[in-house]
Amino acid sequence: MGEYAIEIESLVKKFDNLTAVNGVNLKIKKGEIFGLLGPNGAGKSTTLNMILGLLEPTSGRIFVNGTDMHKNPLAARNEIGIVTQETVVEPELTAEQNLMIFGRLYHIPPQELKKSIDFALQLADLTSFRNAYAGTFSGGMKRRLEVSKSLMHAPQILLLDEPTTGLDVQNRTQIWNLLRDINKKQNVTILMTTQYLEEADQLCDRIGIIDHGKLIALGTPAELKQKIGVSSVIEISADKADLPRVAEVFKKVGLEPKILTNKVVAPGGSAATKKIEMLVKELSAHKIDIHNISLHEPTIDDVFLKLTGSEVRDATGEYVSNRGSFGMGRGR
Repeated sequence: MGEYAIEIESLVKKFDNLTAVNGVNLKIKKGEIFGLLGPNGAGKSTTLNMILGLLEPTSGRIFVNGTDMHKNPLAARNEIGIVTQETVVEPELTAEQNLMIFGRLYHIPPQELKKSIDFALQLADLTSFRNAYAGTFSGGMKRRLEVSKSLMHAPQILLLDEPTTGLDVQNRTQIWNLLRDINKKQNVTILMTTQYLEEADQLCDRIGIIDHGKLIALGTPAELKQKIGVSSVIEISADKADLPRVAEVFKKVGLEPKILTNKVVAPGGSAATKKIEMLVKELSAHKIDIHNISLHEPTIDDVFLKLTGSEVRDATGEYVSNRGSFGMGRGR
């Protein structure tokens, strides 16, 4: 067997006059957690659907654990577990019954099915809820059941589409720990998309950023942060109506601001602390009320904004990233 769990070669997908995926080349190593990031409409979902064999590429090839998806799609799909963005559990069935149905769909032999169910419940920390109806579960418990269900057929690769969307911080952390266990203890390769950039920073060994169908950045979180060439970021949050005035103050003290949804951000440079002192003095002089001011090292948010020129937004258009960012044009 080769070194890579997923190999994508010159992948293209066109829908009439729209090129959704445009010449993507990507190799995901066995045993790694890989994050695929991009703005809405960047080509993430189209790429995942082609990896799953749900969409036929216009051109290019995909190999799953060395198996050509085009030539042998059934064998390739058997290597993959999938967790969709929507949690799909049967509320009128128990946790055990949910897993049993899924196991039968994958034709797990009866003599092995109970063992697989026991393993899945233990993995998701749901053993004591074996006979509880899934409809009574919290959102986090349902999500853990969904993840464990995707592993019933013992796949070598797990694909997750925004696995923690809608979960609170506590439940999100539980899912992170579950994914780490799956990756390290079960040696399952993970490919995930996420709208929470700090999630990618915390979980992923490597990250790829896709925009307009092209892979525009690839590397470890540390490597991507180094690429933006900035040591610190200043951010100030304020009422939306005051943000243009805050940006003018940034310019007055020699900073290059970017107005985001609820804040203004800029690279701090070597004299960041002094710049903050100047900002506070000028904001006070102009009687501009601010909610918060902070200085931090570059994050994946900053990388994302620099490369794509946009913030991460969910399906409703709401800004979902938790950290400030700055922009320096569309780093293509």
